[in-house]
Amino acid sequence: MAERLDSPLGNRKRFIPRLSIDQERFGRASEAFARAMGTGGFLIGMTVFCAVWLTWNSLMPASLQFDPRLTNFTLLTLILSMQASYAAPLILLAQNRQDDRDRVKFEQDRQRAERNLADTEYLAREVVALRLATKDLATKDFVRDELRDLMRELLEELREEPKKK
Repeated sequence: MAERLDSPLGNRKRFIPRLSIDQERFGRASEAFARAMGTGGFLIGMTVFCAVWLTWNSLMPASLQFDPRLTNFTLLTLILSMQASYAAPLILLAQNRQDDRDRVKFEQDRQRAERNLADTEYLAREVVALRLATKDLATKDFVRDELRDLMRELLEELREEPKKK
Protein backbone atom coordinates (compact mmCIF):
# COMPACT_ATOMS: atom_id res chain seq x y z
CA MET A 1 0.00 0.00 0.00
CA ALA A 2 1.40 3.39 -0.98
CA GLU A 3 1.89 6.09 1.65
CA ARG A 4 -0.87 8.61 1.66
CA LEU A 5 -0.60 12.21 2.72
CA ASP A 6 -4.04 12.14 4.30
CA SER A 7 -3.15 9.32 6.71
CA PRO A 8 -1.93 10.20 10.20
CA LEU A 9 1.78 10.48 10.71
CA GLY A 10 1.73 7.68 13.29
CA ASN A 11 0.73 5.16 10.63
CA ARG A 12 3.58 6.07 8.31
CA LYS A 13 6.90 4.33 8.44
CA ARG A 14 9.75 6.49 9.59
CA PHE A 15 13.02 6.41 7.80
CA ILE A 16 14.84 8.55 10.31
CA PRO A 17 14.96 7.05 13.79
CA ARG A 18 14.10 9.33 16.69
CA LEU A 19 16.86 10.12 19.06
CA SER A 20 15.96 9.90 22.70
CA ILE A 21 17.99 12.35 24.73
CA ASP A 22 17.99 12.26 28.49
CA GLN A 23 17.38 15.95 29.17
CA GLU A 24 18.61 15.76 32.75
CA ARG A 25 21.90 14.11 31.82
CA PHE A 26 22.40 16.51 28.92
CA GLY A 27 21.65 19.45 31.23
CA ARG A 28 24.15 18.25 33.84
CA ALA A 29 26.76 17.81 31.11
CA SER A 30 26.15 21.34 29.83
CA GLU A 31 26.48 22.71 33.35
CA ALA A 32 29.76 20.84 33.82
CA PHE A 33 30.98 22.19 30.49
CA ALA A 34 29.98 25.76 31.38
CA ARG A 35 31.57 25.40 34.81
CA ALA A 36 34.82 24.11 33.23
CA MET A 37 34.91 26.93 30.67
CA GLY A 38 34.68 29.49 33.43
CA THR A 39 37.87 28.41 35.16
CA GLY A 40 41.35 29.83 34.98
CA GLY A 41 42.66 26.39 34.02
CA PHE A 42 40.55 26.37 30.87
CA LEU A 43 41.72 29.86 29.89
CA ILE A 44 45.36 28.97 30.51
CA GLY A 45 44.98 25.68 28.63
CA MET A 46 43.31 27.41 25.69
CA THR A 47 46.05 30.06 25.64
CA VAL A 48 48.79 27.42 25.68
CA PHE A 49 46.99 25.43 22.95
CA CYS A 50 46.72 28.50 20.69
CA ALA A 51 50.32 29.58 21.42
CA VAL A 52 51.68 26.13 20.54
CA TRP A 53 49.50 25.99 17.42
CA LEU A 54 50.61 29.42 16.24
CA THR A 55 54.27 28.80 17.09
CA TRP A 56 54.34 25.41 15.33
CA ASN A 57 52.66 26.71 12.20
CA SER A 58 54.82 29.84 12.10
CA LEU A 59 58.30 28.49 12.86
CA MET A 60 58.33 24.95 11.47
CA PRO A 61 59.30 24.22 7.89
CA ALA A 62 56.42 24.48 5.43
CA SER A 63 56.32 20.70 4.94
CA LEU A 64 55.53 20.20 8.68
CA GLN A 65 52.97 22.98 8.99
CA PHE A 66 49.36 21.78 8.95
CA ASP A 67 47.76 25.26 9.20
CA PRO A 68 50.23 27.66 7.58
CA ARG A 69 50.50 31.29 8.50
CA LEU A 70 50.12 32.21 4.85
CA THR A 71 46.46 31.09 5.00
CA ASN A 72 45.91 33.14 8.18
CA PHE A 73 45.59 30.02 10.34
CA THR A 74 42.25 29.06 8.79
CA LEU A 75 42.01 25.71 10.57
CA LEU A 76 42.61 27.29 14.00
CA THR A 77 39.96 29.92 13.21
CA LEU A 78 37.48 27.21 12.24
CA ILE A 79 38.22 25.18 15.37
CA LEU A 80 37.81 28.21 17.64
CA SER A 81 34.61 29.22 15.85
CA MET A 82 33.19 25.72 16.24
CA GLN A 83 34.14 25.69 19.93
CA ALA A 84 32.41 29.06 20.42
CA SER A 85 29.31 27.95 18.47
CA TYR A 86 28.90 25.00 20.85
CA ALA A 87 29.91 26.88 23.98
CA ALA A 88 27.31 29.64 23.71
CA PRO A 89 24.20 27.40 23.60
CA LEU A 90 25.58 25.09 26.28
CA ILE A 91 26.27 28.04 28.56
CA LEU A 92 22.75 29.37 27.90
CA LEU A 93 21.29 25.96 28.71
CA ALA A 94 23.24 25.89 31.97
CA GLN A 95 22.02 29.40 32.79
CA ASN A 96 18.41 28.40 32.06
CA ARG A 97 18.72 25.42 34.39
CA GLN A 98 20.18 27.69 37.07
CA ASP A 99 17.31 30.15 36.53
CA ASP A 100 14.84 27.28 36.99
CA ARG A 101 16.56 26.24 40.23
CA ASP A 102 16.59 29.87 41.41
CA ARG A 103 12.88 30.19 40.60
CA VAL A 104 12.08 27.06 42.63
CA LYS A 105 14.25 28.27 45.51
CA PHE A 106 12.57 31.69 45.40
CA GLU A 107 9.14 30.06 45.53
CA GLN A 108 10.20 27.89 48.48
CA ASP A 109 11.62 30.95 50.26
CA ARG A 110 8.38 32.85 49.60
CA GLN A 111 6.30 29.98 51.01
CA ARG A 112 8.60 29.76 54.03
CA ALA A 113 8.26 33.52 54.59
CA GLU A 114 4.46 33.24 54.37
CA ARG A 115 4.48 30.43 56.93
CA ASN A 116 6.75 32.45 59.21
CA LEU A 117 4.47 35.47 58.88
CA ALA A 118 1.39 33.36 59.65
CA ASP A 119 3.17 31.82 62.67
CA THR A 120 4.23 35.26 63.88
CA GLU A 121 0.71 36.64 63.50
CA TYR A 122 -0.72 33.63 65.36
CA LEU A 123 1.76 34.07 68.21
CA ALA A 124 1.03 37.79 68.37
CA ARG A 125 -2.71 37.06 68.65
CA GLU A 126 -2.00 34.51 71.38
CA VAL A 127 0.12 37.00 73.32
CA VAL A 128 -2.65 39.61 73.07
CA ALA A 129 -5.22 37.04 74.23
CA LEU A 130 -2.99 36.12 77.18
CA ARG A 131 -2.55 39.78 78.08
CA LEU A 132 -6.28 40.34 77.97
CA ALA A 133 -6.88 37.23 80.04
CA THR A 134 -4.29 38.17 82.66
CA LYS A 135 -5.58 41.75 82.80
CA ASP A 136 -8.78 40.44 84.40
CA LEU A 137 -6.93 38.15 86.79
CA ALA A 138 -6.22 39.30 90.30
CA THR A 139 -2.63 40.11 91.08
CA LYS A 140 -0.85 38.94 94.18
CA ASP A 141 -0.98 42.41 95.73
CA PHE A 142 -4.69 42.73 95.02
CA VAL A 143 -5.42 39.37 96.68
CA ARG A 144 -3.23 40.30 99.65
CA ASP A 145 -5.04 43.60 100.11
CA GLU A 146 -8.42 41.92 99.85
CA LEU A 147 -7.41 39.32 102.43
CA ARG A 148 -6.20 42.06 104.79
CA ASP A 149 -9.48 43.92 104.41
CA LEU A 150 -11.41 40.71 105.11
CA MET A 151 -9.24 39.99 108.14
CA ARG A 152 -9.90 43.49 109.50
CA GLU A 153 -13.63 43.07 108.95
CA LEU A 154 -13.56 39.69 110.73
CA LEU A 155 -11.59 41.09 113.61
CA GLU A 156 -14.01 43.98 113.92
CA GLU A 157 -16.96 41.59 113.87
CA LEU A 158 -15.33 39.42 116.50
CA ARG A 159 -14.71 42.43 118.70
CA GLU A 160 -18.30 43.60 118.29
CA GLU A 161 -19.84 40.21 119.02
CA PRO A 162 -19.05 40.17 122.74
CA LYS A 163 -20.57 43.62 123.05
CA LYS A 164 -23.84 42.39 121.52
CA LYS A 165 -24.22 39.57 124.00
